[in-house]
Amino acid sequence: MIEVQEQELLAPAELERRLQAIGAERYHHRHPFHLMMHEGKLTHGQLQAWALNRYYYQSIIPIKDSIILSRGEDSAFRRAWRKRIVDHDGDGTRPGGIEKWIQLAQATGVPSETVIAERGILPAVRYAVNAYIDLVSKRSFLEAVASSLTEMFSRDLISLRVDRLHQHYPWLSGGLAYFDARLTQAPEDARFALAWVTEHAQTRPEQELAIGALSAKCDILWAQLDAIYYAYVTPGWPPPGAFRPDEDQPA
Repeated sequence: MIEVQEQELLAPAELERRLQAIGAERYHHRHPFHLMMHEGKLTHGQLQAWALNRYYYQSIIPIKDSIILSRGEDSAFRRAWRKRIVDHDGDGTRPGGIEKWIQLAQATGVPSETVIAERGILPAVRYAVNAYIDLVSKRSFLEAVASSLTEMFSRDLISLRVDRLHQHYPWLSGGLAYFDARLTQAPEDARFALAWVTEHAQTRPEQELAIGALSAKCDILWAQLDAIYYAYVTPGWPPPGAFRPDEDQPA
């Protein structure tokens, strides 16, 4: 077998194809929990558990992006990347993604104080999300940026999710502002990150690092849903201290 170091550099189109293939195979749009959501099979309590636990991930996105920003040595990169922080933290006059996610959780019936205090978050969700912070902090800068490329796949998932949430869970319709904003934010961010990774992965080993980082990010997203599925679907064993819905009727 030819060593990676000896293989030819992938052309930009081929590198993008390899990255897109990661999404087709490993992105969490294929997870059973999301499939249940899109088929209208989740109970009210399962939706509450998802919204609450997903908040922990949402809450660290601007922290993750601040870490990447702090590692960037190029001012043009920093100017482009800092919009991600504003998108999620808001600008003091308009709500950002975190506030909008709290509104979504409230729409499911979880009090905002419970969400903000992160009460009842599954331990495995914390481990998975914290692994993302480790990735962007401890691995190469190229890998940190490449890990964000799940945004290449998110628009299609968000479009489907919004449609199915309106269809199957109409009582949630007032809490979906987060997804409306991400329909434009995520593709814009993905275009910048893909162009940057394509330009800066200048050797075949570096290209493989970028591909591996995207795969690792997909694993992190999948692991969060694994934890939620195990605790609230099958076998339905939330650990001590985890959120427990007051009722578990069909949504």
